[in-house]
Amino acid sequence: MDAEVLDRVIPSDLRQRLGRCADLAPVPLTGPLGTPEARAVLSGVELLVTGWGCPRLTSDVLAHAPRLRAVVHAAGSVKPVVSDDLWDRPGITVSSAADANAGPVVAFTLAAITFAAKKALPVAARYSGGWPGFTAREGADGRVVGIIGASRIGRRVIAGLRASDAGYRILLTDPYVSEADAAALGAELVGLPELCRRSSIVSVHAPQLPETRGLLGEEMLKLVPDGGVVVNTARGSLIDTEALARECAAGRLDAFLDVTDPEPLPPGHPLLTLPNVLVTPHMAGAQGSEVRRLGLYAVEEAERFARGEELLGRLRREDLARLA
Repeated sequence: MDAEVLDRVIPSDLRQRLGRCADLAPVPLTGPLGTPEARAVLSGVELLVTGWGCPRLTSDVLAHAPRLRAVVHAAGSVKPVVSDDLWDRPGITVSSAADANAGPVVAFTLAAITFAAKKALPVAARYSGGWPGFTAREGADGRVVGIIGASRIGRRVIAGLRASDAGYRILLTDPYVSEADAAALGAELVGLPELCRRSSIVSVHAPQLPETRGLLGEEMLKLVPDGGVVVNTARGSLIDTEALARECAAGRLDAFLDVTDPEPLPPGHPLLTLPNVLVTPHMAGAQGSEVRRLGLYAVEEAERFARGEELLGRLRREDLARLA
């Protein structure tokens, strides 16, 4: 991974712990994996810890890592790193620290939903010259929140909403979830059109796939009731950016967007200037002091690997269709 990222995610104390689990000193690879130096290191590697900035593990790279048995990704999605060539090679276990990255995303999303429920953005914009009157204020109690995608983050957001004393009513749409499964989570399973029609807040947690691109397009956005709010901490491509911009510019919808398409948005884009839209720079996941969680998770996975135990973050090829 990138040298600066490596020092933040896996600082020296975690590297020492990583070395102890295999009784050897881990060797950092912070540049291209095709150099003679990198190939010399890869020739003896059994476990490879990857992260943001890691080159893709193609057949050319794997050809120089004949002993490789595990890839532990100290970040969320493995899609930028893991190739078909790796999945095709037998005997390699893949693990992700997505569970460790989920916590900050869930906390960020719940905060955004709370602000959305209280209409914080329009209040800030419309009452800059004074406080709103008592009858102009809005609250969270009894709000209907639509969750798109029962992902690991979507499920934890549902749990957080249920733990609130606001009495949120939760709708869920996910093609892989049954009505009984949704009920067990504390949500009502509905189709996407119905979710949009009934929800005052729509929060997106589906994976980025060809079939989910533009999932919230113009037609679906127009179904969201006037005054509704869209929250996206998943992937920007799930929403039709220009259609959302039109709805927000008309004042019909508000939005909290941690991800956009494209990312970042070009300077001067309406979503960056509208008073009822908050765009943050893809910061819901682990940031700053939080990224150590990812390194710790990866080190603990390496320790489990050294002990011959099942990896908690293990992924299989078929899992990718449901993952970000």
